[in-house]
Amino acid sequence: MLNIFSVNKSDDEKNAMSKNVFSTSGRLSIEKLNISYGSNHAVKNVCMSISPKSVTAFIGPSGCGKSTLLRAINRMNDEIDGCKIEGEIIWKGVNILGKDVDPVALRSKVGMVFQKPNPFPKSIFDNVAYGPRIHGINEKEELERIVEKSLKNSALWGEVENRLAESAMSLSGGQQQRLCIARALAVEPEVILMDEPCSALDPIATAKIEDLIEELKKNYTVIIVTHNMQQAARVSDHTGFMYLGELIEFGDTEQIFENPKEKLTENYITGRFG
Repeated sequence: MLNIFSVNKSDDEKNAMSKNVFSTSGRLSIEKLNISYGSNHAVKNVCMSISPKSVTAFIGPSGCGKSTLLRAINRMNDEIDGCKIEGEIIWKGVNILGKDVDPVALRSKVGMVFQKPNPFPKSIFDNVAYGPRIHGINEKEELERIVEKSLKNSALWGEVENRLAESAMSLSGGQQQRLCIARALAVEPEVILMDEPCSALDPIATAKIEDLIEELKKNYTVIIVTHNMQQAARVSDHTGFMYLGELIEFGDTEQIFENPKEKLTENYITGRFG
């Protein structure tokens, strides 16, 4: 069991909190979240509840706060100077924005896949094994098991099983993105964040990633940011529409696209702005 709490707590306190973290619902609740970069109020009082083992999509025009909201879920905004965050993100009974939560440990449970594939300049095997090694797994057989399982779960094993010693940079763009997904899966996360994961890919590679997302939600909570409304409609169970930092509407994807409650949502969906 991974302890996501920082070292300034006693062992008894950390153990008690960890039991709480891993014994309650996997629902992720965002409560009155505000994020600012200096004078730029990027996310404004967002409240929403994300169901486990489902796909949630954030849509909206560029600069509306989608990626900023996504990055808050695994504390990536902590790395940005001048970023101020208020509110709570409650996951399994704990506010993961709290000072007692270790962001590095949290990120092994809440993985991230970025817009542009970013494999390490290492072998395919070493890319996937990187995370487990960081967490102290060095036995050859165990690493081989993890690498195979992760590549299978990312729908890449059949294409690379005889190429594991080759450089990850030799893979196509779509394969590199699936490798990055395998790298995230290797540390056994529960939530996978995807920031425009298909924007740099061709239609064939995009279709493979979308098929993979459909498979991943059987075992993981997937949250995706996309500018492609058709993609959101195809892959997501729930959709949130953001505009100028505000969550304008959030609900079942079918309802959002076929019967939006807010005029702003309707205007965006029908292409009247954005």
